[in-house]
Amino acid sequence: MTVRTLFATRFYEDDLGDAGLIEELEEACLDLAREDRAGVAWSKAHGYRGYTSYASLNDLPARDPRFADLVKLLNKHVARFAEACAFDLGGRKLKLDSLWVNVLKPGGTHSGHIHPHSAVSGTIYIATPAGAGALKLEDPRLPMMMAAPTRRPDAGEDHATFVYAEPKPGSVFLWESWLRHEVVPNAAKGERISISFNYR
Repeated sequence: MTVRTLFATRFYEDDLGDAGLIEELEEACLDLAREDRAGVAWSKAHGYRGYTSYASLNDLPARDPRFADLVKLLNKHVARFAEACAFDLGGRKLKLDSLWVNVLKPGGTHSGHIHPHSAVSGTIYIATPAGAGALKLEDPRLPMMMAAPTRRPDAGEDHATFVYAEPKPGSVFLWESWLRHEVVPNAAKGERISISFNYR
C-alpha cells in the first residue's frame, strides 16, 4: 500500500533576529496608538478592541526608520519562504505591498479572514504577554469536507482542521495569502502588539 501526502500548505516560523529592533518597534507602535487620531477613530468605529493603523497609515517604512529597518529584515524572511514554496518569480522578488500596526487590548480578537490581492502575508510579534493567544490557521479544504469524520485526538498536526501557532516577541509567521486565519481572543492582562504585512 502507498499513501502519499499531496497539496501541502506551507507555514513559516522564525525569529526576526534583532531583539533591539523589537524593543524599538514596541515604542513605535505605542506612539502610533497614541498619536494616530484617524487610526484610533477607525478602530473605535469598527469595533476593533485596541488600535490598528490598517485603514489610516500606508507609509510606515517611509515615515519611521524603525519600520524601514524591519522591512529590510522581513524581505529576507519572505525570500526564504518564497523559495520554500517553489514560487517561479521569473528572476523578480516579492515586494512589500502593505504593513500595519495592531495593538490589541485584553479581550480583543480578529475573526477568520484571508488577504486578497497578495501572494504572501505575515505577522511579526512585538509584545505577547502570557495569555495573549495564538494565531489560528484553518485547513483550506474545510468547506469541502462535507461528511468527513472528525480526527482522532492522537492525530498529528498534518491531520488537524485547525492549527494554533504560539508566537513570542520576535516571532515571524508567514503564509500564502489565501490561507484563512484568525486572531484568538487576547486573554492576557496586557496589550498584544504585532505588525502585519502583505507581499505581492
